[in-house]
Amino acid sequence: MTDHFNAFEMSPVPDGPDAVAPDPFLGIYAMPMFVKIPTRNLRASTDFWVRGLGFVDLFSVPGQIVHLRRWAFQDVLLVPVEDEAAPSGASTVQVFASCVLGQLESVADACRELSPDSVTGPYDTAWRTRDIAVVTPEGAHVTFTAATPFTPDSDVGRDFASVGIFAPETAKEEHNDIDG
Repeated sequence: MTDHFNAFEMSPVPDGPDAVAPDPFLGIYAMPMFVKIPTRNLRASTDFWVRGLGFVDLFSVPGQIVHLRRWAFQDVLLVPVEDEAAPSGASTVQVFASCVLGQLESVADACRELSPDSVTGPYDTAWRTRDIAVVTPEGAHVTFTAATPFTPDSDVGRDFASVGIFAPETAKEEHNDIDG
């Protein structure tokens, strides 16, 4: 038995193969989570995140911080670093951002235009997403992930149900037989 429940209504992520991406969210809120990424070149990193990845510069303090955002709860803080110990190139920072299927190609194309070898994919995953992986100028690994159509009676749907994750339109009670 699990205590999971359907809470899709609170997500800013639209669902379905024809979903339309929301506009960047410009409201100010207490961020429930964010990523802080050090960069040796704040201007170049900001340009890549904005023109390549589709973030907006929500606000900046020149030379100190750039607060980037796409959808609600997709916040990234770029901070300058001049320390010789700062990463250059490879980084252990991994960021995963939701998008819709229709955005993957345009994001990949924009990033390839700015840095030809920065994108891998698109590729499909076992958990019903199509992804692209992007390496940014500061070496962060950003994966844009879009849900693919969900079929409850597919192998993936049955695998999800077996661990207590059900289709949004399906009531958990309908699956009590899975719990035994």
